[in-house]
Amino acid sequence: MHLLIGGALVMPYFLLANVLLSLVRGGQGANVFLSPLLQFTTFAAALPLAALSALLFPLVRPLESAIARALCGVGEAELATGPARTWAERARPALYFTLHLAVGGIVSGMSLAAPPAAIALGTMPLLDPDAPGRLPWFRVLGGPMLPLLAPLCGVGLLALLALTSRAAGALLARCAPVLLGPTAADRLAAVERRAHELALRNRLARELHDSVGHALSAVLLQASAARRVLDRDPDFARRALASIEETTREAVGELDTVLGLLREDGPAAAAPAPTLADLDALVERTRAAGGEIDLTAPEGLGSLPPVVSREAYRIVQEGLTNALRHAGPVPVRLSVTTDTETLEVTVENPVGRAPAPRTRRGGGRGLTGIAERARLLRGTSTAGARDGVWRLSVRLPLNGGLR
Repeated sequence: MHLLIGGALVMPYFLLANVLLSLVRGGQGANVFLSPLLQFTTFAAALPLAALSALLFPLVRPLESAIARALCGVGEAELATGPARTWAERARPALYFTLHLAVGGIVSGMSLAAPPAAIALGTMPLLDPDAPGRLPWFRVLGGPMLPLLAPLCGVGLLALLALTSRAAGALLARCAPVLLGPTAADRLAAVERRAHELALRNRLARELHDSVGHALSAVLLQASAARRVLDRDPDFARRALASIEETTREAVGELDTVLGLLREDGPAAAAPAPTLADLDALVERTRAAGGEIDLTAPEGLGSLPPVVSREAYRIVQEGLTNALRHAGPVPVRLSVTTDTETLEVTVENPVGRAPAPRTRRGGGRGLTGIAERARLLRGTSTAGARDGVWRLSVRLPLNGGLR
């Protein structure tokens, strides 16, 4: 089928070449189908016309790639899928297109001629036993086996057609990855797309971990505290439930923001991402979850560069979440300082004796996410325990920009 498609595609070029050759001969052209020599000459003249049209048509590569995948068994990863963009990229698909039409035209011509000839040779001894002896290419052989030569030659013609088709198909299948495969520019573009996808996945993972993870940790602590004092302190339980409601509402809004990154219209369709301007609300929710937060922050945090402010908010959020989750109800000192060039966030808390949290599959990426956020802004982060105090320190340049 692949070869016959090539034979069908070569016919318009064959007819155009016949017209052009007739004009070259001054309009005095013989019937091309009655002269084998003229047929081969016209066929040879049609191939450069096919190559020229393939150079001018950039979609030849994806079309030929689709045919090769479907009919030649060539793997999808071995072939390029997009159109050729430059003249240099079009040269290889044009060569494959020309090769496809050349071998397809040959096999198609043999498919039209060989079966009738094989039938004629096979029935010749039955219709006229003396006919093989009258043929010049049989007469020279002679002998008693002469009547069997015609059927054997008919079988040989069919075998030649099958072998030629197999060899031509194998040639095209071997040449397809070389001539239709991705160029160095295509591979580089694929690597860049993959890197962009991985960066987006990592960003989504960080946002979900820091926003939703913080909310769920706060809700867990609030619900646990409310359950313990429900009978003896109903007022505290009601406040805890109200805080759970507010925390959950905020988490839903932030989840919409994160999921907005996956939509075609982008995050603009979702709620704005929180920034350091929302720091007081974050601290209040953390206090409602049982944390003792001592906040030191200057005025005017809302005027910081938006990217730095958003990333710093997530860093503070993750730092407070880690303190609640791993240290328990201990005092936490949160300090945010800024000057003309840098923003520094410090979270300090005593190493508590909270029960060890249950092992979470895929957990433990909070500090990694903080380090990634700082690195994207060309900043630095350090975290560790010293003298019984856990300290997280992050410095972010205000004009560093994203990497």
